[in-house]
Amino acid sequence: MLPIHSKMTTQELARCVGMANQTINRWIREQKWITEPVPGVKGGRARLIHITPDVREFLASTPKLRHLSLSLRAAEPAHSYHTQDKDPVWQQIFGIMMMMSPTEKERLHKLLVREGLTQFLERLRIADESE
Repeated sequence: MLPIHSKMTTQELARCVGMANQTINRWIREQKWITEPVPGVKGGRARLIHITPDVREFLASTPKLRHLSLSLRAAEPAHSYHTQDKDPVWQQIFGIMMMMSPTEKERLHKLLVREGLTQFLERLRIADESE
């Protein structure tokens, strides 16, 4: 079984719980789950599902998925312990990081180690010019 993250696409959640994409989409509508558009995907059809405690509870209560209840409870906590978690920029960066492949994450890590934050921000052309 794949891990359940704080935000997942319909396809990721369907793969994780062994259901069809259509079933997940129906649950989103019926249960009124919180979703957001996937950045960079036009048309608004690709959505990220916020895996809230209500979503976890629903998944654990479905007859076919009762066996998941222990792993769902053991997954990451829903509570935020860091102040930056409420920062929208931090949330977006974290969301992007969650969508990166392990190879892309490793490349980013090497770039940051090699060039440091200042050079990284200059490469993105968002460095603070007042410093």
